[in-house]
Amino acid sequence: MLTILCIATYFKGEAYLRECRRLGCTVLLLTVDSLADAAWPRDAIDEVHTITRDASGADIRRRVDRIALAHRIDRIAALDDFDVETAAMLREHLQVTGIGRTTASGFRDKLAMRVRAQAMGLRVPAFSPVFNDRELDEFTGRVAPPWVLKPRSSAAAIGIKKVENRDELWRSLDAAGDERSSGILEEFVPGDVYHVDSIVWNGAVVFAVAFKYGRPPMEVSHKGGLFITRRLPDDSDEGRSLLEVNRQLQDGLGLQRGVSHTEFIRAAADGAYLFLETSARVGGAFIVDTIEAATGINLWHEWAKVDIAGDSGTYSVPAHRRDYAGIVLSLARQEEPDMSAYNEPEVVTTIRKRHHAGVIVGSPDPGRIETLLDDYTQRFYRDFFATAPPPERPVE
Repeated sequence: MLTILCIATYFKGEAYLRECRRLGCTVLLLTVDSLADAAWPRDAIDEVHTITRDASGADIRRRVDRIALAHRIDRIAALDDFDVETAAMLREHLQVTGIGRTTASGFRDKLAMRVRAQAMGLRVPAFSPVFNDRELDEFTGRVAPPWVLKPRSSAAAIGIKKVENRDELWRSLDAAGDERSSGILEEFVPGDVYHVDSIVWNGAVVFAVAFKYGRPPMEVSHKGGLFITRRLPDDSDEGRSLLEVNRQLQDGLGLQRGVSHTEFIRAAADGAYLFLETSARVGGAFIVDTIEAATGINLWHEWAKVDIAGDSGTYSVPAHRRDYAGIVLSLARQEEPDMSAYNEPEVVTTIRKRHHAGVIVGSPDPGRIETLLDDYTQRFYRDFFATAPPPERPVE
């Protein structure tokens, strides 16, 4: 029986934990002390261990060393983007199979992933590190504003700022103080934004689906609006292009086994697909559920399977559908929105979450998905829509 240590410093990954238990593993959870009493699937977890939110790498190693006194740890899994580097550090410390810190940086550090993608010959937005004043002056003289100032190791749209001119840029960098080097500056590229979600086995993409966002996630996060995404046909011009550039990217980044959520933008100026960012995790905002509505594949479950299979095991993608699905999700004025009017037969999931309204629809017909999403978008704005300031840090 394998023992897997799952690291989740935010509340997520219940399906992963349950799948590990179903596959016969001893499941250990390492989380933060503020989440010790969260609604984890206790029937799927053998032991829960905690650290403080501000624990250092040395603190975490010492905590895991104590866990290892009683358990031979065979696998380490990071269930959230913010845990990827911690898991990589622990794998190297305990010499456990899986990606180490160098590979992990390509899935966490936005500067590292852009440098690597560019070296592969993939197009990326023009970018600059923010270490050196002269280099920044050269960049801002060459690339017209606006620019986007991003944290190198954040997730979603958290901490991203659109910068309109040099004065605003220098004020932002001065305000960052000693944390200035943790940012990256890049050109703002107008265009449609997409995501490709993949399963990687033995270094190759063995399953991937391409989706198109309704509006760019950064725009939704900062200006308000509905979160919308829908699956693209594999044989469409957009689908083919995205799946191919994603394959090239994943081949070069070095993930041997796992899942990846990757975003691209199609530049309005010339129609080219540019790489934005990637991650060694599943997508958030119910993207996993939307993929399952289209294909029957649950990426949390498949991620657990490939992690557990390891270097010497086997894995094959389950038989799956090639249908289409989409999601409309909104902050809601109501604490418990009444979704009863959204009852078309294509509704696969009605999302139940305080102050949120959401529907996932699925169909063999991509045109039907398009029609439903257009209809629901108008109705959601009328029935539910609310806005809130973007979070400055992830919500537990």
